[in-house]
Amino acid sequence: MKRWKKPVKVLVGILAVIGVVFAVFGIKWAVKSAKIDDDYTAILTDAAYSQPVAVRGVTPIEQEISCGYAVIEMLASRAGKDVTEESLFAANGDKVTTAMGSGFERELAKQFPEYTVRRYENLSNSEVLEKIYVGLANGFPVPIEFAALYGGTEWTLHFALVTAMDLQNDSIEVVNPYGYIEYYTVEELLAAMRYESYENMPFFLRLGFLAEIFTRNTLYTME
Repeated sequence: MKRWKKPVKVLVGILAVIGVVFAVFGIKWAVKSAKIDDDYTAILTDAAYSQPVAVRGVTPIEQEISCGYAVIEMLASRAGKDVTEESLFAANGDKVTTAMGSGFERELAKQFPEYTVRRYENLSNSEVLEKIYVGLANGFPVPIEFAALYGGTEWTLHFALVTAMDLQNDSIEVVNPYGYIEYYTVEELLAAMRYESYENMPFFLRLGFLAEIFTRNTLYTME
């Protein structure tokens, strides 16, 4: 029996460490969730955000390589630049560099050096609405990360562009690189950006969010 004691102790030790790690991640998740999912209702009645804002000239395309490259192509087309998914793919050695938010931010900055690109993650609901509104009021579409359905059945982690916001009428316009324009209520978009609308999320993605490989309420500004 003694020969089994050491392996058992090792196994128990490993499980204990895993348990501690998950506990730490769980506590961090709960703390950030309390900050992220704030009461945003005050902004809905704030006179500073009462007028509808919109940016026109963004033509939806259907992505062929990646949603990140497609979003950059749509922004480039609006700006009169000859940048496409294919040219981005070729320039990056036939690789997709925008699978993660940090890579998307770097590619945005590379393609639009005339602007300051900033990535904001784990914003509160109120901060999300404020930054989208200000970005649109300043004349820039706002790239976001959110949960989106592909083909009406498959949930994905996705990039898209917010192009209009009318808080008084509870309507937000999103140009989706799956090839169309769609409209969300405020709560629907925030739930998508918090990934709460993602049904039956795979375990490995849940772990990714716990470890903050993926983040919630994440958007980009160009100034």
